[in-house]
Amino acid sequence: MTVILQCEIDEGRSSAHPIRRFLRRSRAWVDRYPRLRWLYRTLVGVLGSTVALIGLLLVPLPGPGWLVVFLGIAILGTEFPTAHRLAVLLKRILTTVWAWWRSRRARASAGTSTPSAAS
Repeated sequence: MTVILQCEIDEGRSSAHPIRRFLRRSRAWVDRYPRLRWLYRTLVGVLGSTVALIGLLLVPLPGPGWLVVFLGIAILGTEFPTAHRLAVLLKRILTTVWAWWRSRRARASAGTSTPSAAS
């Protein structure tokens, strides 16, 4: 990853980020009311499942199908530990594949830029 992208990711992960503070306060408010917590978990489950299923429908079409699937799993991961573990695993796999792809492209571009020995 580029340095700028890594800095932006680190900034977004910061607990002082305004969005994270808002989400923490909202979640604390929801946790005070058991019925509201049940409704919240149900809505997160329905929303995350719907987004993931729409993403699966979009996979064969051109566009961001897999990205939408991962977004749905991330939504589910905010509330359900199993989905969170799956999201972490998928992120690790995606990072490994992305690094492999970048090194493959770098080798391919390095190989085409040099004149061949057979000439």
